[in-house]
Amino acid sequence: MDVSTLAVLPYYLSLGAVVGLLAGLLGIGGGLIIVPGLLWIFSTQAVTDARQIHLAVGTSLAVILLTAMASVRGHQRQGAVLWPVVLGLTPGLFISGIGGALFAGQLSSRVLTLIFAIFALLVALVMVLDLRPRASRHLPPRSGLTLTGLGIGALSTLVGIGGGSLTTPYLLWCNISLRQAIATSAACGLPIACAGAGTYLLTGLDAPGLPPGSSGYIYWPAVVGIAASSMLLAPLGASLTHRLSVYWLKKAFALLLIVVALRLLVSA
Repeated sequence: MDVSTLAVLPYYLSLGAVVGLLAGLLGIGGGLIIVPGLLWIFSTQAVTDARQIHLAVGTSLAVILLTAMASVRGHQRQGAVLWPVVLGLTPGLFISGIGGALFAGQLSSRVLTLIFAIFALLVALVMVLDLRPRASRHLPPRSGLTLTGLGIGALSTLVGIGGGSLTTPYLLWCNISLRQAIATSAACGLPIACAGAGTYLLTGLDAPGLPPGSSGYIYWPAVVGIAASSMLLAPLGASLTHRLSVYWLKKAFALLLIVVALRLLVSA
C-alpha cells in the first residue's frame, strides 16, 4: 500500500462508519452515500476526472457485495428472507446488472454523474414527502418477477446501489410485510452487486488514470476500508433507532442528499 493510499485510508474508514450508522439507523442502502463520498475522496487522489464516477460506482457495488452478505446472514437467522421471490427476481437482476454496467462503461463521466444525481434527488424527495406505495396487488408469477428484476438491476448498476430503494417499495406494493420486504431486498442486492462489480472490474481493466490498488473500476483500499467500518458500525446504528428520532434524522439525511445531488447536477 503506497503513501498516498495510507494518507486517505482514514477517509474510507470514516465514510464506512457513516454508511454503517445510517444503514442501521434508517435502513437505507449504502450506494447513495458511498458514491458521492468516493467522488470527493478521489478528487484528492491521482484519479482523472473522466474516470472518477465509474470508479466510484464500481467500488460502491463491490462494497455492497460484501455488506449484503453480512446483512443477509442476519436476516436469514430471523427467517425473514423470501427465497422464492429472490430466485424469481435473480435472473433479471443478474442479466440487467451486467447490461447496466456495460452501458455505464459507454457513457461519459458527465452523463453518468447526471444519472446518479437525478436518481439521488428523486430518492431524497420520496424520503422528504414520506411517499410509500400502498399494498394494492400480489406478487406476479416467476416470469413477471424476472421482468421486474430487469428494470431494477439495470438502474441499480448504473448508479452503484444494491437496489433496496427500488426492490423494497416494489415488494411493499405487492403486499409483502415491511420486515420481509427489507430482508428479501437485501438478498436481492447480492446478484445485483455481483453482476455489476464483476462487469465494472472487467470493463475498466484498460482504463487510464486509475490509482494503484485498482482492478478495473474497483479500488480495493476503499472497498476494504468502507466495508470493514460499515459492518462494525451498522449494529450500533440499529441500536440507536430506539433512542433517537429516526423520523427527523431521515428528513435531515434526505435534505443532505438533495444538496449533494444538486451540487453534482451543477458541476456535471
